[in-house]
Formats: sequence, structure tokens, C-alpha cells
Amino acid sequence: MLKKYWNIYWKLFCTAVFFVFLEAMASLIQPTIVSKVIDVGVKNKDLSYVLKTGSLMVFVTAVGSIMAILRNNISGIVSQKFARDLRYDLYKKIQYMPVSKIDSIGRASLITRITNDVTQLQTFSNGLMRVYVKAPILCIGALIMAIFLSFELSKTFIIIIPVLAILVFLNIKSGFPRFKKVQKSIDNLNSVMREFLSGIRVVKAFNRSDYEEERFNRANLSLNKSATSAMRLMSIFTPLLGLCVNIGIIIVLWFGGKMIFDNNLEVGKVVAFVNYMLQIFMYIQIILNIFNQLIRAMTSYERIKEVMNIDETEKSSKDEISETKVHGELEFKNVSFSYHDSSELDCLKNINFKCHMGETIGIIGSTGSGKTTIINLILKFYKPKIGQIYCDGKNIEEMDVYDLRSKIAYIPQEVHLFSGTIAENISWGKKDATMDEIENAAKIAQAHDFIKSFPYGYDTYLGQNGVNLSGGQKQRVSIARAVIKNPEILIMDDSTSAVDFSTESLIKKSINEYSDSITTIIIAQRIHSVSNANRIIVMDKGEIAAIGTHKELLNSSNLYKEIYESQR
Repeated sequence: MLKKYWNIYWKLFCTAVFFVFLEAMASLIQPTIVSKVIDVGVKNKDLSYVLKTGSLMVFVTAVGSIMAILRNNISGIVSQKFARDLRYDLYKKIQYMPVSKIDSIGRASLITRITNDVTQLQTFSNGLMRVYVKAPILCIGALIMAIFLSFELSKTFIIIIPVLAILVFLNIKSGFPRFKKVQKSIDNLNSVMREFLSGIRVVKAFNRSDYEEERFNRANLSLNKSATSAMRLMSIFTPLLGLCVNIGIIIVLWFGGKMIFDNNLEVGKVVAFVNYMLQIFMYIQIILNIFNQLIRAMTSYERIKEVMNIDETEKSSKDEISETKVHGELEFKNVSFSYHDSSELDCLKNINFKCHMGETIGIIGSTGSGKTTIINLILKFYKPKIGQIYCDGKNIEEMDVYDLRSKIAYIPQEVHLFSGTIAENISWGKKDATMDEIENAAKIAQAHDFIKSFPYGYDTYLGQNGVNLSGGQKQRVSIARAVIKNPEILIMDDSTSAVDFSTESLIKKSINEYSDSITTIIIAQRIHSVSNANRIIVMDKGEIAAIGTHKELLNSSNLYKEIYESQR
């Protein structure tokens, strides 16, 4: 998955690592220079040697600082661009992901992956070009320099290094599952927050803020518990590492002091050796922190990889939409569908009907009878478990998804408007629409008059999801957005439930006058909304209970008659 980004940024990455290497070399040389100052300059009271060697230290430090500035700039640029590209590719992948896959992963989880998880990888990639590379170089380099200074003192590493390796291994093994739980807890917290913000009016209307606070508190405590567990485990290893290295320093001072008294070792070399030991300790701590970051990055990488590796995508020739005319003829043949694998939970069972060009088909039934599911299958949001759906005699599974949807205008049951002007929202149906086309579509949807009554007319700015419009006004803007598309198939999913009967009649009349060749599918709860349809499909528990005209169904369908009597 990451190969694409490596191919783009490997040159800059390697340049940053090269500067890190030079910076590390500058740091490694300094303790050796200090030992020379002590053993030669101070011991012989040679001030000129001390000044000359001190100047060399200043020069080496300056070079290291310049290298650090250069690698900081490069690493910042590369990591930000990498995160930008990854975030965009992940968003693009989600755009083409089937609705069923989005449902299975969860919307809150997808938000976490495109924000928090990408940030984790960005942080780690930035660190790779800075301290994450520098720490191992300095640790190994300090070890080598210490061995060159005194092979006898270096024997202490034989005991210390295996112990440090075991501690690092245990840290990685126990940390990975805990940080995985942390990311899942973040998913859950985002999900609770998302639901609360989406339904904030309902929460306030029912005075259930205390309930939502308790839900958030549970999710927050769960995140706190998992994060604390991970951090508590990580916090154990750093003191243990420090203990091992400090024991090593004590051993070095003990044997080093003895060797000095025996005139087998200079004081400067012992000082330099201790400096290298301290460097080793400091950078082992950093390496341990790197492994902690690696565990988080690996967790995030696996979560992003799960999304990017989904093979099932809505493949389409987006830029080459077919000009083939769709006549709007739809047919369901023995279609069954379930949102779950269990056949006992089928929400559609053996659906068979045909809709001819220019016809208006009404679909009515109780809540949960499968009305909206039929629409989801037509739009290829989901695939039938059994059976086929045909458009103009062609199986829609063989049709390009953009080609199919370009011919269909869909007015959902839950209207969603975007932040922007009313004109911008209507032109969503046709991106190059003129102002005349926008106004004409609004007139068909019976929205023109109330839009013109606003001080800014069509330039009136809508808040998120059209918060400053009433339910009926939002539905009419949504209808205008669909009509301006000039579709061959118009699907209305209970999209006039918030408007009065007379306005609804005017909307249907205007749509019929606008184009009598549009195939219209109307899902409704009210029989009044579908009574003039060419045919009405009565749904009951996922099955077609009856099909016919309004008059035919009153005589032949007890269920339809019961609905009619209850509404009358």
C-alpha cells in the first residue's frame, strides 16, 4: 500500500536521512574530542591545544546544527505531503466503496481512519526522517566508539545489551494489542459524538441530555481505560531500561577507576566512555519510544490497509458516461435481499414487477415492509442476494454505475442539503445549470415563491443540512435538485411527506407536464400520494401483497383497503 508514496518521495526521504547521518556523526565525535582535551590538553597544561580542540568542537557542533535544520525542513515537507496524498486516496477509496462496506466498517470508524490514523502514520514518517533514524545510528555508533576507547570496559555490554533487547521485545509484544484497543475506543467515542450531534434537536426536545452524557461518559471512560492500560504498560519499561544502563555505568566507573589507579587507562577515556554509555541509555529510551510509536503506526496502518484493500468497489468510467438513451424500463425478477447473511432476516422476498417507460408506479406499505430497500437495489447501493434487476432489458450488475445513476434522479426520504446557497444546492443535480434552469426547476417543485420571499432569494445561504428551512421547504428544494437533472427515471422516496396535499398535487402535476416520458417511482405512506399512479405495489413484510390501480386494489386487497380506511 505504501509503495506508491515511497516511489514519489524516496529521494527527499533519503536526503533527509543523509543529513540525519551527518548530524549523528557530529554528535558521536564530540565525546572523543573531550577525551583528547582532558588527556592531552588538561593533563599537559597545554592551553593552545585546548583552544584549538575546543574550536574544533564548536565547528562540529555548528555542522550538526545546520544538518538538523535541513533535515527538519525536508522531513516536515515530506511527511505533510505524504499525509495529504494518503488522506486523499483514502477519501477517494471511500467514495467508490459500496454502501454495504461503509455500513459494515462504520461511518465513525472511517472518520477516525481518515483523520487520527493518517495522523499517526504522518507522525511516524516524520520521525523516521529525524530522531527515529538518528537514535539507532547514535546508539550503535556510541557502542562502537566505546569499544574503540576501551575493549576491557566494553565487556559490560555483554550483560547489558541482551537484557535491553529482551525488554524491548516484551514491550512490542504486549503493546500492540493494547494500542489496537485504543483505536477501537476512539472509533466508539466518535460514533457516540456523531450520533449526538446528528440528533441534537431530539435530545433537547426530550430533555435527554443526561442520557447522552452517560453514553459519552461510558465511551470516554472506555477510551481512558484502554489508553491508561497501554501507557501503564509502556511506563514500566523505561525505568527498567534506566536501571540496566545505570548499573552498567556503575560497573564502568568501578573497573575504570581501578584501571586508572593501575595506570592502564586515562581519565579522559573513562569520561568519554561514560558519555557514550549515557548516550546509549538516552537513545535506547528514544528507541523504546520509537517502538511505542511504531506499535501505534502499525495499528493505524492495518486499519487504513483494511479500507484500501477492499476489492469490491463501484467501478465506473466516470469521465466517459455513455450517451446511450435509457428509456426508464425497470424489471425485478425473483429478487430477494438481506442486509445480513442469515436468510431468516430477508427484508425482500421473491420480488417480481415491471415498470414501463413513462409509467408512474406507487409503492406503499407499512414501515419496514421493504419499500426503501427496493430503491437501494435500483441505485446499486446493494446487490440482490437472489434474482436480477433489469434496466431496459440489461442486468444492472453489468451496467456502469455512473452510467446508470446519471439517468436516475433520487429524492431521498431524509433530505440532505449542503452548506451553501439555495441555487448551489439545486444545481447539484446539474453542475453547469443556468439560473433560468434553476428557477424553472424550483417552479416545478413549487419552491420558487418561498425562495423569492427571502431577502437574498436564490443566494440565501443555507446552514448545515438546510437548518434554516422548514421540512416542507427542504423537501421542495430537494425535488428541484432532482428535476433539474432531467432524468429518465425519477425516484421519490416519501419526499412530499412534509408538504400539504394541495402543494403535493401541484408538484406531481408540474412534473408530469415537465416531461410525460419520465418513469416515476413514488414511495409513500399516504395513499393520496400514489392514488393516481398507473399501478400501485402493496408491500407487506418484504413481499408484494398486491399490484393494481387504486380502484382495483380497493376491491381486491384487504390490506390496501385497511390502509385506505385508516387514512380516510
